Amino acid sequence: MIANLVQLAAEEEQSPLMPPGPELLVGTIAFAIVFFFFWKKLLPNINKVLEERRAAIEGGIEEAETMKVEAQSVLEQYKAQLAEARHEAARLRQEAQEQGAALIAEMRAEGQRQREEIVAAGHAQIEADRKAASSALRQDVGKLATDLAGKLVGESLEDHARQSRVIDRFLDDLEEKAEAGR
Repeated sequence: MIANLVQLAAEEEQSPLMPPGPELLVGTIAFAIVFFFFWKKLLPNINKVLEERRAAIEGGIEEAETMKVEAQSVLEQYKAQLAEARHEAARLRQEAQEQGAALIAEMRAEGQRQREEIVAAGHAQIEADRKAASSALRQDVGKLATDLAGKLVGESLEDHARQSRVIDRFLDDLEEKAEAGR
């Protein structure tokens, strides 16, 4: 038991955080070998990969900036084209309205002209019909007047020249009385 106590006392002297000397030496040599290996072999590769990644990121950022500028330029062009298209549409709409108004005015003028032609043709037809009716009425009234005058006078008014004079005189008297009555 004493041996156990001596061993425990010896262990108590040694700190649990401090390894024994030979282990410390082996650990330090192993660490130095691993550190040297990392420093000579892995660290340059890691730095190279990090440098490539940094260059790729910076290149991506520059490319993104370039794309952003290009996109902004395309957007500006698009907006300009859109404004031009709107302006052109407004101009075409205005032009169509003007053409429509001119067409309406032209159609109204054409309608007015046709109406006036129809009215003039109607007046001419009425005048022609009135003259034809007057002529027919004059002949019918002349015939009746000649027959009546022949019965009243008691002689025949078969002579055409005489008939014509009597009819004209009778109708002229009627027209004078009609004009005097107005």
